[in-house]
Amino acid sequence: MSHIARDKKQLLTRVRRIKGQAEALERKLEQTQEQPSESDCTALLQQIAAIRGATNGLMTQVLEGHLRAHLGAHDLTPDQRDIEVDEVIGILKSYLK
Repeated sequence: MSHIARDKKQLLTRVRRIKGQAEALERKLEQTQEQPSESDCTALLQQIAAIRGATNGLMTQVLEGHLRAHLGAHDLTPDQRDIEVDEVIGILKSYLK
């Protein structure tokens, strides 16, 4: 069983939490007056930080599962492992920009 299928319920829960946080951010922005107050700015920043944290948690969970299931597989040839490592490095570089 793949790690994605095994963790599907947890992953969907995380994605739905991120979706809810993004929708809350959108609502806050729509409700903010033309000149937001300090508390409006603080609330927006907190919401953005929460979304980033939730996204990082999702990335960590999927990445860990991928590393364990795919790179940790005992039947990979050295060439296959190199290809997998290069793919993960490319994804991480893109994510960390």
